Amino acid sequence: MKNKNLAVLIILLVIGLLFGSLLGELFANSLPFLSKSQQIIWEPKADLNILKYDFFIQVKINLASVIGLIIAFWIYKKI
Repeated sequence: MKNKNLAVLIILLVIGLLFGSLLGELFANSLPFLSKSQQIIWEPKADLNILKYDFFIQVKINLASVIGLIIAFWIYKKI
């Protein structure tokens, strides 16, 4: 069995998401359902008197990026 690296999986998934999102934007005029996106926002924050933090993470996912993610995972399984 091949020794698969987690870093390779993460890199492929990020590339798949970016490529899918790019294709969704390129084909937005002809296939508008590909570019409709949903935002996922996570904003953890705390104030502990000695430590204060505030993070803002936002992810926009559309159908094309999900397709890119699936293709990237399929490519990872093939290598």
